Amino acid sequence: MKWLLGKRDFAVDPHQLAKTELFCDLNPRELRVIDAFVQERSFLAGEVIFDAGEDSQALYVIAHGNVAICQPGRHAEPLAKLAAGSFFGEMGLLDGSPRSAQARAIDATTLIVLSRTDFARLMDSHARIASCIALQLARHLGRRLRGMLISPTDKA
Repeated sequence: MKWLLGKRDFAVDPHQLAKTELFCDLNPRELRVIDAFVQERSFLAGEVIFDAGEDSQALYVIAHGNVAICQPGRHAEPLAKLAAGSFFGEMGLLDGSPRSAQARAIDATTLIVLSRTDFARLMDSHARIASCIALQLARHLGRRLRGMLISPTDKA
């Protein structure tokens, strides 16, 4: 956190956080609390955010730009293309298992990073905020699981 002339300079724009799926249920005060637990990181087009097999240490929210999620050795056709407001790496936040895919910036990208350590600190100090985030994670994972279970003919 930076302090300038007695006013707080936020690491991440709270209005930007409110536009994301992960933080959309939080009020302005809660978004200011989140700011103390996240960092902003920038990546160049084509830059690897993390590789498959690496330790999972954080969850990422796309503030600006686009990210491709790719299987190891298969970069031509990504598993998913994610845009601003989306998040990824949530399993790393929850279980800490090694990354199962690579994440790569498609273009210049800014990410909001919530580390597992900071999420644990958030749970200890602001349980209600952490529970709202955990609920959004559960909803997201539930939608993904249902999407995997529905056959292509059922979707039509």
